[in-house]
Amino acid sequence: MSDATPLAPLPSWLAGHDGAVQVRVHAQPGARHTGVLGEHGGRLKIALRAPPVDGKANAELLRWLAQACDLPKNRVTLLHGATARDKVVELQTALATAQAALLAALSAPD
Repeated sequence: MSDATPLAPLPSWLAGHDGAVQVRVHAQPGARHTGVLGEHGGRLKIALRAPPVDGKANAELLRWLAQACDLPKNRVTLLHGATARDKVVELQTALATAQAALLAALSAPD
């Protein structure tokens, strides 16, 4: 098994292939801290400390995902949902890497 082989099975909020991984997110802006809250409607629910104005919450989401997956910020892109709570973010990384990092964040205590 190679390092790029995803852990099975993939969560409903994660899709794609090595090099282009999509994460379906339900954002909760205006929270006390930024971090994963759990799963919500087939999406990864992420609390965002930033308010939902002037793109601040989107910027915080992209920053947090980049940090959680150990990626440079320019490898994390908001594809859909700029003005909605439900968003799709693309990570330019291996599927297994994104899956491991996000599942670790999901299971980490607050």
